[in-house]
Amino acid sequence: MVKVNWTFQALEDIQDIADFHAPTSPQYASFIVAEILSVEEKLSRFPKIGRIVPEANIDSIREVIVSNYRVIYAISSNGEINILTVRSSKYPLSL
Repeated sequence: MVKVNWTFQALEDIQDIADFHAPTSPQYASFIVAEILSVEEKLSRFPKIGRIVPEANIDSIREVIVSNYRVIYAISSNGEINILTVRSSKYPLSL
């Protein structure tokens, strides 16, 4: 299994997502956070499960879609995975 690291930015993004949904639906906020965090296990087993991020078009920069969110990650040269950010899928990624 591959080591998966969460960047500070990705963890901050998840907190922002939870804060956004919590006032209207605390249950959904908990659900979506759990779904996003569950990506770690999938990526540790199958690092290339995500598609290449179209805006980057680089093989090592990939994403997994969870509900309406893009979990964007990079596969490092040593094979580790760094989850970079979690963004709404409604908007293109600004590079």
